Amino acid sequence: MFAITGITGKVGGAVARRLLAAGQPVRGVVRDLTRAQPWAERGCELATARMEDASSLTAAFEGAKGVFILPPSEFDPEPGFPEARAVIDAVSTAIVKAGPEKVVCLSTIGAQAQESNLLTQRTLMEQALRKMPMPVTFLRPGWFMENAAWDVASARDDGVIASYLQPLDKPVPMVGTADVGRVAADLLQQTWSGVRIVELEGPRRVSPNDLASAFARVVGRPVRAEVVDRQIWEVLFRSQGMQYPQPRMRMLDGFNEGWIDFEKHPGEIVRGVVELDTVLGALVSRSA
Repeated sequence: MFAITGITGKVGGAVARRLLAAGQPVRGVVRDLTRAQPWAERGCELATARMEDASSLTAAFEGAKGVFILPPSEFDPEPGFPEARAVIDAVSTAIVKAGPEKVVCLSTIGAQAQESNLLTQRTLMEQALRKMPMPVTFLRPGWFMENAAWDVASARDDGVIASYLQPLDKPVPMVGTADVGRVAADLLQQTWSGVRIVELEGPRRVSPNDLASAFARVVGRPVRAEVVDRQIWEVLFRSQGMQYPQPRMRMLDGFNEGWIDFEKHPGEIVRGVVELDTVLGALVSRSA
């Protein structure tokens, strides 16, 4: 049996669907049983747990052949990342006590970066889980294509997308969540020893200009990308309700300056199959 955290989300759901299609038994680890009922109807066992609660996670992981860890993302973390550290402590304790045969943890591109930024939450998780006694795989995907959901309305209505990724012609590793879930499920079913890192991106890299062109194809009108001036980021993010915008700003700087990137040779990076147009088409359809 494979225990899957985050099963009600895009990535966790994709992991579960792939495992079920392979005939594998799945236990969904959820906060809310009501929200997860569709998974029970698919034949999944359900266990309730909070990611910051070691005892409930231990019970949810007990008897599992493998565990998929999808750490919750804190987009406005307090200084020192206390929210992430609480989850890391609970997950680490639960894994040691429950003793699954293997662990696959969703990490991120740039988890090896030395400079503190929003993705440091995943760096801290990697540092903790490297100490686990069982085999551990860190899956490091690129920028999620689904982040473009924020741009659907402006692309469709105004023909413009605002870009924090700069310059506009710089390609960035991007990947669809369906590919992330598919690869994670396949990794769970493999046998390995020690700690391994698997880096994942989509069929091709995507610049902001490429993203605008893809939106144009999907919405049927011209769409252009416009740079959001770095000097107004902090004011803009605070106006959106963020209290601690610096980690997000430094993450964007990392992509733009090149210190958030994959660390393996390009030939070692796993390539997904989901095309950007497919993801954008689904996002636009859901927003209609």
